[in-house]
Amino acid sequence: MILPPKPPSREGRVSLRRYLKLFKADILSAQPARLYRAWMAEFRTPFFRSYLCNQPALVDLVLKERPDDFPKSDRVREGLTPLLGNSVFVTNGEEWKRQRRIIDPAFEGGRLRDVFPAMRAAGQGAVARMAHLADGSPREIESETSHVAADVIFRTLFSIPIENEIAGRVFEEFREHQRTQPVVNIAALIPFPRWMPRPYRKRTKQTAAVIRGLIRQLTSERMAEIKTGTAPDDLATKIMTTPDPVDGKVFETEEMVDQVAIFFLAGHETSASALAWALYLLALYPEWQDKVAAEAQGFGSEGPDFKDMSKLATVRDVFRETLRLYPPVPMMVRETAQPERFRDRDVPKGAQIVLSPWHQHRHERIWDAPDAFDPARFATENGRAGLRSAYMPFSAGQRVCTGAGFAMIEGVLLLAMLVRAYRFEIVPERPAMPVAHLTVRGKDGIWLKVTAREGG
Repeated sequence: MILPPKPPSREGRVSLRRYLKLFKADILSAQPARLYRAWMAEFRTPFFRSYLCNQPALVDLVLKERPDDFPKSDRVREGLTPLLGNSVFVTNGEEWKRQRRIIDPAFEGGRLRDVFPAMRAAGQGAVARMAHLADGSPREIESETSHVAADVIFRTLFSIPIENEIAGRVFEEFREHQRTQPVVNIAALIPFPRWMPRPYRKRTKQTAAVIRGLIRQLTSERMAEIKTGTAPDDLATKIMTTPDPVDGKVFETEEMVDQVAIFFLAGHETSASALAWALYLLALYPEWQDKVAAEAQGFGSEGPDFKDMSKLATVRDVFRETLRLYPPVPMMVRETAQPERFRDRDVPKGAQIVLSPWHQHRHERIWDAPDAFDPARFATENGRAGLRSAYMPFSAGQRVCTGAGFAMIEGVLLLAMLVRAYRFEIVPERPAMPVAHLTVRGKDGIWLKVTAREGG
């Protein structure tokens, strides 16, 4: 049986210096193999203690039963602050709850139906652009999935395509920002006082400032359109005109800049990762690719309508299995607000609680054949049990990703449209290997051969 690529685990114990070197190169291969069987593991550093929790009951406790007792760790925001500011991704407590009260209505089911045409238009653009790749030559596919994911964000958020000058500049600057942003900021590992300036790279701060300036321009222009009654009815307008039901206030410009930055980072990065891995898996397993292509052929030339999405059952299972094997955000970090006791072990206040979709989704005590690609598993008792207890590509509980429904429609739609039009084949001499920094991407890209599909 051919298994999808999985990074090797580190062997044995290593020094803190060695661990940090491994961690900088790849979060996943820096971890020991025992985490694929352990319910809980403790890691100690000179500055803090960290506990990785895989047991579903512990994960539910942290994310669902007592989430306010386990706020998002401030260490998460250390490297992201220049770009994300005070966005919903990094805030906690009442501030976070206020932000979610304003943002969540924009992503309700009815609103997703409204933005679906813009999402499909982005898919049509991707199909058209990919025609120049479809000559059977090896092509790096992550750059293409990044392009369409960014297009989806700008079309649904601001009603502008990626070809728009400002949208295009944000996309290019963001690619540069990723190249300058280290996987972990030193302040995430060493507890610097709050008053001490953080050691960000000069280029990281520059690219973040450019991106935020461009987003500020889009946001200010939209606010002016809202005042004159000429604003399009898209996600940005919905969010910017939704008052907090508690205090009646709407987002001010800088608050909206923070939120748009995380929409772009989270919605673009994670979707690009998931779509690229889905295409790679279908290339690795052509029998599943044929099933997806056959299912996707049953719609008009423009692609599925919103009402058709429920008919794409095979495509949805393939995308779900992709998210299981390659969750775009492989680990999440919370912090204990008080002393706890986990599995007969004392956990001090201020400890880091690591929840790992990567390890839960491949846990040997939860899933049958955890490393195998099997979209049909979700029809089995074991697969359904895993979905209920140990499947969290979008987190879970009150902090579940507000765009989870959006992402599932986007991923299934784009996958169906691309596989309907093109056949994807692996490049044997350039196998993919996942590495995780902020998201799970290909170590040296994800390379595929693309050819036009007959009848597509």
